[in-house]
Amino acid sequence: MDIRQITYFVEVAKRRSFTKAASTLHVSQPSLSKTIKKLEDELGTPLFYRVATGLELTDTGRVFLTNAKTLLDAYDNLTAQLEDVGELKKGEIKIGIPPIIGAAFFSTVISKYIELYPEIEISLNEVGSNKIKQEINEGELDVGLICNLPIQKENYETIHLLKDPLMLIIHKDNPLAEEASIHFSDIETEPLILYRRDFSLHDRIMEACRDHGFYPNIVCESSQKDFMVDMVEAKLGGALLPSKICDRISNENIRAIPFHKPVVYLELAMIWKKDKYLSHAVRKMIDLADPYQMCL
Repeated sequence: MDIRQITYFVEVAKRRSFTKAASTLHVSQPSLSKTIKKLEDELGTPLFYRVATGLELTDTGRVFLTNAKTLLDAYDNLTAQLEDVGELKKGEIKIGIPPIIGAAFFSTVISKYIELYPEIEISLNEVGSNKIKQEINEGELDVGLICNLPIQKENYETIHLLKDPLMLIIHKDNPLAEEASIHFSDIETEPLILYRRDFSLHDRIMEACRDHGFYPNIVCESSQKDFMVDMVEAKLGGALLPSKICDRISNENIRAIPFHKPVVYLELAMIWKKDKYLSHAVRKMIDLADPYQMCL
């Protein structure tokens, strides 16, 4: 049994398909099947059985998967430490960023990081907060920015970056555009473009509306802030966006109105897996992001 066999097994278990796993691993399907068969022969028991929807783990397979993941984590930690001891200057860091964040909140850190460590490759993946947490657990991301706080502290280390109040953006022809600030109840009858239901801010906004005794007039839901801004410019409704995003909107047809007493906030944090060895590249990113929260 070797690391390659264990890596292949974990990927097949994750994909529940030899074909998909072979594509991810960049090996031929026959070669992958042969490797798994050899592993099963060494263990003296099957690890998978076929069902209509793909592959399922046997009881032995489930036990083996739990221990295989632990072993691969230990192997990754070992190789990362050895690389750092060898003072390798090149590295890679994989960062997850939710679509609603984009570069608005993290461009300064990324720019400074590239300036200080040009030899380190940065891979940015735009996925939702729940997916970010999952991929950090599975080792596919090194760090991630998430919006839905709090999180399970036993699984992650966390840096709280900011708490940014939401503002209402509306077309300049809307009567509310003349107001210096508004109360949250003022949006009761306004058509609204909201975040999709799988965004934590959607839930926060809905809770705030319930607390103020009304159900919002939702005309559209989206995950893309640029699309939401376009909808507002087309006079299809207003939208609730974090103030730092509103500050970057240069459209002369749109007004951003603060709430007299902010009710909903975008809470942003950087997370990484607890008890995982942090490579040189990841440690430098965390070090850079930590004081950044003081500048927001």
